[in-house]
Amino acid sequence: MSTPAAVRVWESKFALYKQIWKSNLLGSFVQPLLYLLGIGVGVGALVDQGPTADEVLGGVEYVSFLAPALIATTAMMVVAQESMWPVMDGFMWNNAFRAMASTPLAPGEIVAGVALWHATRGALAATGVATVLALFPQTRSWGLVPAVVFAVLTALAFALPITAWSSSRMTDVSFPAIMRFAIIPMFLFAGVFYPIDQLPGWLQPVAWVTPLYNGVELCRGVVLGTLDAPAAVVHVAVLAAYATVGFVICRGTFARRLGT
Repeated sequence: MSTPAAVRVWESKFALYKQIWKSNLLGSFVQPLLYLLGIGVGVGALVDQGPTADEVLGGVEYVSFLAPALIATTAMMVVAQESMWPVMDGFMWNNAFRAMASTPLAPGEIVAGVALWHATRGALAATGVATVLALFPQTRSWGLVPAVVFAVLTALAFALPITAWSSSRMTDVSFPAIMRFAIIPMFLFAGVFYPIDQLPGWLQPVAWVTPLYNGVELCRGVVLGTLDAPAAVVHVAVLAAYATVGFVICRGTFARRLGT
């Protein structure tokens, strides 16, 4: 009982994760490695031959441009999945959240524990990618350490709003649409594979306000050493706003769903 309530919720998630951690952690290494080799090195060899490559990419090789973004995108993908079906599972199928609510745990404490778990999953995924990037001289940098922290913030900026939505649903029919029409488009158009100034002018402001763009800019900037303080403050503020609003909404949806 002396353990903080949020940590007790986190421990229940961790107990389940220990059964599958090997396959999950392996994916955090293999997937970014394939992206790095296939797109960063393979496609990058063609991109770097372009006459304007240095100007467009800020004077770095394409693999160095792409690689830091993978830290943020991997964290996003992992927690997006974690924020949908597992959250619904806690309400609809195994009723874990209802069981927690029958104890002295309050809905807000349950939400805090879920958020702590999302942060943990994001950190594990981001650390796996950072470890892979440290193997390559083009991406080896002490900036990988703060990049993991920024990736966790990016993860929470996705996880908490999606959790707020998932906790209000009675079926999972909307979840594939979230992946198809929100997560994947951001993956493609939020500056992961190319600078967003290559997008049409009307689409660039849309990219600026997405959480992934801000997370990618933080991770890329700190790894390449191009991040300045004013830009960092803006990017962190955007991500914190998404996470804070999501957390507040989560507390309301969990309270209503759990009847407290």
